[in-house]
Amino acid sequence: MTKKSTKSNAMKTNLTHWSKEELKVYILLLCAKADSIETNEEINLIKSKIDVDTFDRLYKEFCCDDEDNCLNKIQAAIAKHEYSNRELENIRKEIHEVFLSDENFNMKERNLDRLLDSMLY
Repeated sequence: MTKKSTKSNAMKTNLTHWSKEELKVYILLLCAKADSIETNEEINLIKSKIDVDTFDRLYKEFCCDDEDNCLNKIQAAIAKHEYSNRELENIRKEIHEVFLSDENFNMKERNLDRLLDSMLY
C-alpha cells in the first residue's frame, strides 16, 4: 500500500465520524483561516459553538490539513449528511458571523464564501 492510499484511507475514516456539528466547526475553522490570519475573535466565536474537547480534536486535525485537503474533506462530509434548508441557512449564517467577527470581509473570504456556498447547495 502506498503512502497516498494510506492517507486517502485515513481521510475516509476521519470523515465517517464527523457529526453535523463537528463538520460545521471544521468549516468555520477554514473560514477563520481564509485570510491567513485566525483572530482571537474568530476562534472564540467558533469555540463557543462546541465543547472544548471536540474543538481541540477538530482544531488539531484542521491544523494538519492544507486548504485543498480541508475542502476535499468538507465536500465528502457534506455528501454524507442530509441537510434541511433551515440547517443550511444556519450554517451560512454562522459562516458569515466568522467572516465578519474581525470586521473585515476581504477578497479571500469572499472567494471561500462562494466556494462553500456551491458546496452546500
